[in-house]
Amino acid sequence: MSLKTKTIPKKTMSSLTTELVGSLKMKANAVKTTPGHGQAGRHPTRELLDTLSGHKDPGMFGRMFPKLEPLRVSDAKLEDLAKAMVDSSPGSPDGNNDDIPSGFTYLGQFVDHDISLDMTSLGDKEKDPLGIENFRTPSLDLDAIYGLGPDGSPHLYARNPDNKNKPGPKFLIGKNFDTGEGAFRNDLPRNPEGRALIGDHRNDENLLVAQTHLAFLKFHNKVCDIVAGGANPPDNVFMEARRMVTWHYQWMILHDFVERLCGDGIVAKILHDGRKFYRFKRVPYMPVEFSAAAYRLGHSMVRQRYPHNRIFTGADFDLFFGFSGLSGQIVGDLAPVPPTGPLPVSTLPSNWIIDWRRFFKLGDSGGAPVATTPSRKIDPYLVPALAKLPGEDENSLSAILAFRNLKRGVTLGLPSGQDVAAAMRIKNPLTPDEIASDSGGSTDGAVAKQHGMHTATPLWYYILKEAKVRHDGKRLGPVGATIISEVFVGLVHGDHASYLWQRANWKPTLPSAQANDFTMVDLLRLVDDINPLGD
Repeated sequence: MSLKTKTIPKKTMSSLTTELVGSLKMKANAVKTTPGHGQAGRHPTRELLDTLSGHKDPGMFGRMFPKLEPLRVSDAKLEDLAKAMVDSSPGSPDGNNDDIPSGFTYLGQFVDHDISLDMTSLGDKEKDPLGIENFRTPSLDLDAIYGLGPDGSPHLYARNPDNKNKPGPKFLIGKNFDTGEGAFRNDLPRNPEGRALIGDHRNDENLLVAQTHLAFLKFHNKVCDIVAGGANPPDNVFMEARRMVTWHYQWMILHDFVERLCGDGIVAKILHDGRKFYRFKRVPYMPVEFSAAAYRLGHSMVRQRYPHNRIFTGADFDLFFGFSGLSGQIVGDLAPVPPTGPLPVSTLPSNWIIDWRRFFKLGDSGGAPVATTPSRKIDPYLVPALAKLPGEDENSLSAILAFRNLKRGVTLGLPSGQDVAAAMRIKNPLTPDEIASDSGGSTDGAVAKQHGMHTATPLWYYILKEAKVRHDGKRLGPVGATIISEVFVGLVHGDHASYLWQRANWKPTLPSAQANDFTMVDLLRLVDDINPLGD
């Protein structure tokens, strides 16, 4: 049976789409409502993607390269490659990427949740389980923090000081459990059983993304103060603050985050020359080349250990999941009083409040300068803490994160890295010898060659190998950089409320180290709660 993508005549597309929805409506994986990373919301299926190939506006999901042949690789070969994709020296400085501080790893996870948040009503999901008509357009609009706004999600907002029966413009901020450092408000707001009251429950999956979410709550609250304290404050402080926060966030993601991953100037180039591969008629979609391959680069950036604050100067990555309400043991009133151990706890302990100086290059902001921890290089290696997923049968292939990623690419019919490079007309694609190469004790290249994957390479692995070979893991190579940068620019440009649509020549206006710019460091300095525990 051929797996080649077929071109479907326009006149039959509507009827085929209707039949597809009918035939798949009852499938268990059509709509996921189970909480947890990678589970909530809708997910693409191979059948849906193949049927909708060539659509100018394919719906929630689609392909950037619908005419390319899918890569077929057996599970046994994928398993061998996945087992070779483990960082054998996770503490070695040779694997560090000093160009990308470790905080960007979790900013990337926060962004992933923002662009993949599905706020479609359950009723619409049941009517349209594949998201062909009823779906939330992926965009960088921060509804992961805003939810449905003060009127639609009042539980996220503090009471209006002028009318306490109504929500005000500011977010609620949670209190910490005092472990001896004093009283702080540096936790997500929580219900009596420890569940975070936030727009996207996935942002309470681990402590580092939770503290990133908290920084954005505080950022909005600070901008509310700026707007309300201006010479001519608007009637609706919330709406103006949200616009300012969202536009500065969009700028920051394109110019501080994307360009760190893809190279300086790439955003301006795309805005000048146009997007060549991520194209849509009116409505942005989520391309599987991005979601199932390129944007999974963050898995390789995770560290085994992190200096978190002055108290925990070398915390294992696994610990950050324990201090969360979604996957850990922050359980509110269910926690024993007094505590019987480090966990469970009612809210985040004060001794686990983050010191942002250790995650972003903040200099002497927040106290005496301390060493900023770098991310790990963008390469084919995952630290042991991430290579085996907790809560899974150790003998199951599903416990191997690299296998999951590789298998997902095959299941969704992703093309090989070589075919994508050829379609992009990349001048210097990876050669088979480069893909088969190894260094520093690695064996992934030899395994790829053993199974013929040095000439027909899974896209996710190709992108990671490309970054290693072309840029020593400091940033993405041409295939990965093109997918990441074009999609992010497209998601912002496709949002009619974004600064690119509303005011193309707009520049940031909030206080920053450099005029007409705004970075994550500028955001944290504006919030001015960089090192709550002090030195």
